[in-house]
Amino acid sequence: MITRINHIAIVVADLDEALKTYQDGLGLTLRKRMVMPEQEVEIAFLPAGESVIELIQPITPDSGVAKYLAKRGEGLHHICLEVDDVQVTMEELAARDMQLLSETPIRAAEGHGVFVHPKSSHGVLLEFLQPYGEEA
Repeated sequence: MITRINHIAIVVADLDEALKTYQDGLGLTLRKRMVMPEQEVEIAFLPAGESVIELIQPITPDSGVAKYLAKRGEGLHHICLEVDDVQVTMEELAARDMQLLSETPIRAAEGHGVFVHPKSSHGVLLEFLQPYGEEA
């Protein structure tokens, strides 16, 4: 069951420059910044009300996010929907013929998740995330 929009992810070429825009220009506060080597990205989290804006910068030239950035440029990368149980959600999505990008949940920055191919969701990459908890 979808409980809320967890975050909106935006791919950027330069995380430091993007942070200037979102912090100085929009007045958002940086909650956390981290590198995820397994995803080959550096991420910054900026709370915005009940949700979060997640800025993503590739850290290798051949990662999936780097290829996305090279092909499409900076901008919306994905919308993350929070769920109570990612495994149950995966089963429900598969039963509804939604094309999942992995057969098992992946380790995300703040929980376990799965992505749905944009072809299954009218051109939008969707992530379904079961958060680790409130400590993040």
